[in-house]
Amino acid sequence: MRFVTHFESFFEIAQSVRKGSVTAEQRVALTLDDIQHRNDRYNCFTRVFADESIAAARVVDRKVAAGENPGVLAGVPFGVKDLFDVAGYVTTAGAKLRTNAPVGKKDAVVIKRLKAAGAILIGTLNMDEFAYGFATVNAHFGTTHNPHDLSRLAGGSSGGSAAAVAAGLVPLTLGSDTNGSVRVPAALCGLWGIRPADGAIPVEGTFPFAEILDTVGPFTRTSSELAAAYQILSQSPDWGSSSSPRVARLGGWFANNASDEVTAAIDHVMSCLGTNAIVEMPEAETARSASFLMTAAQGGALHLETLRTKAMEYDPAVRDRLLAGAILPTAIYLRAMAYRKYFRAKIKSLFEQYDILIAPTTPMVAPKIDEATIWMDGKAVSARAHLGIYTQPLSLAGIPVVSAPYYRPQALPIGLQFATAPGREAMLFKLLHELEQAKVLRSSPPPINEKPDEHA
Repeated sequence: MRFVTHFESFFEIAQSVRKGSVTAEQRVALTLDDIQHRNDRYNCFTRVFADESIAAARVVDRKVAAGENPGVLAGVPFGVKDLFDVAGYVTTAGAKLRTNAPVGKKDAVVIKRLKAAGAILIGTLNMDEFAYGFATVNAHFGTTHNPHDLSRLAGGSSGGSAAAVAAGLVPLTLGSDTNGSVRVPAALCGLWGIRPADGAIPVEGTFPFAEILDTVGPFTRTSSELAAAYQILSQSPDWGSSSSPRVARLGGWFANNASDEVTAAIDHVMSCLGTNAIVEMPEAETARSASFLMTAAQGGALHLETLRTKAMEYDPAVRDRLLAGAILPTAIYLRAMAYRKYFRAKIKSLFEQYDILIAPTTPMVAPKIDEATIWMDGKAVSARAHLGIYTQPLSLAGIPVVSAPYYRPQALPIGLQFATAPGREAMLFKLLHELEQAKVLRSSPPPINEKPDEHA
């Protein structure tokens, strides 16, 4: 039977390449073959760099043969959301109207850092057009399907990045998170994903959405891989030991609209941590609105000139939202900006009481693709716009937030957010690793990958 990816960690891949039990070229060739046969199920990859990835793998193999250090990610295949610059290729940002834009002259900074660690770039991944959405429903490049149930959304806007890891096509991908675009698909696809603190991971070489809120972060299947990827991307120093954190769950806004199974997941996590502390995030709903307005205004301003001449080339759903943002009064935008400063001061004081705050990532499991709405406050609202109701307030805070998969094998994934103050990432990752070892948080392979491959 033809090779089918079996969810190796990138630690296992790199170790086998460094030891010489498999060459980087062999591992990349297997990945390319797997993508060729299985990507159509999920619609993750928009482009595959076959020749370039094989050439890069041979460089790694030459280093191994010469006794040189090939890097901690030697031979590890990875993919990137199609808004990261890749030298020699157009950065489409998920938009058909950019397919003839000038090609990139150099890789995004984060791609350079992964390549320097020995990782091999395989291709670019599907997304909501211009990163404006929580669904990865793209009018031009198609919808990405959730590997846990192909009839359901993968989340967005980094849905291709999440689905590629969840399906086992690659062990590591990069996405962007402005208002939840890493955390939402990580939750719906049962993965680990992080929105870093503002400025912790460089965004240079990425197509902007709303620059004041834009961040980039990785997707992985384990907390250890997430921590390792974060350190490489942020170039953080090695972490030492950290003290036990003070933990609380976020109530109020973060409890409203949550399904019973999501609430039960947080109840269980809090029980395992031996605390029932609940804290209110001040003015979370207002913070969500401010984040929403800032995103709309900056996105609309960025695209205004293009909208004037090429409006009909946009995804209709994205075009309408950008137009609405472009006509927002400047006074409203400035009020939202002023509120951001006030809100961040409030959050800083909250972290004087607690080290880690826990909340749902999304209010429910992945919605069906053919169901365009979700229920919020008793009303049907757009899933594309509202799956991030719990991620948007934390975006405005500018703090590091991990979406972690709650362990429930043979069931649709649930994601939980773990937020901390900048500088306490070591404490956060330590707690997450402990909960993963206890099988409270853990990624589960999607059932569909246990079935025989029809292409085998």
